[in-house]
Amino acid sequence: MVRFLRSGLIVVFGFGIGGAACADVSAGIEALEAGNVSEAATAFAEAYDAGEGEGAFYLGRLFELGLGTDQDLYRAAQLYAAAVSKDSALAQNRLGLMYLNGEAVLQDYQRAAELLCAAADQGDANGAFNCGLMYSEGKGVDQDSDRAVSYWQQAAESHHVAAINYLGLAYQSGTGVTQDATAAFEHFAMTAAAGNPMGLLEMAKAFASGQGTERDPIKAYGYANLAAVRGLQEARDLRDTLASGLDADALQTAQAFARDWKATPIDQAG
Repeated sequence: MVRFLRSGLIVVFGFGIGGAACADVSAGIEALEAGNVSEAATAFAEAYDAGEGEGAFYLGRLFELGLGTDQDLYRAAQLYAAAVSKDSALAQNRLGLMYLNGEAVLQDYQRAAELLCAAADQGDANGAFNCGLMYSEGKGVDQDSDRAVSYWQQAAESHHVAAINYLGLAYQSGTGVTQDATAAFEHFAMTAAAGNPMGLLEMAKAFASGQGTERDPIKAYGYANLAAVRGLQEARDLRDTLASGLDADALQTAQAFARDWKATPIDQAG
């Protein structure tokens, strides 16, 4: 039995074998986005009762995040496990991360890799990125840079920002792919355009050094400035170093570049 509290209201759900015939997870998501946690929980519980694994997954997320109820990672893990039993890729990824970090379950890299890569094999972009990390680091699986890159490429096809960044790093170092500074720059350009701090910083470095693109201290400063405002100390240091090498006119131009820059959602770039 699960209890959700919202504005003093207690909503109780029992999970039986039967359930609502018209269970609709999407209705729960819409209610959650509208801020109605009780209504969302009801929809997810009905979906779960009707045998939909995603209903259990989203209930687990409510417990994991403490939305409408007290945070309870143990209950979240139980619900994720129930969703995994119904082949929910979303739950495979979340439960895999819990095993990776040892949160409410025993830390178990092998089980984490099994779950994360199972999510990847179902086409889940987060699962593909995380499975790639497992192969990159050799946690729960034999270290395999080629397979890591393959999973990141899979995730990148779904515009997964972190995967695109990691592909950029792979091209920088030549790990799992042929070293290619231009390809690295192109990957970071995609995430930078969307306003990702790491992408912006790597663009600043590239323009500062001329690696993968033509050297451009003005753009280097502009991108470092954009990354710095997103909280990266390394970007602040680079920005200040670059500023010392610019004259007043160039610095004004560089600051105007940053001021006028606009982010573009990664799926709309190009």
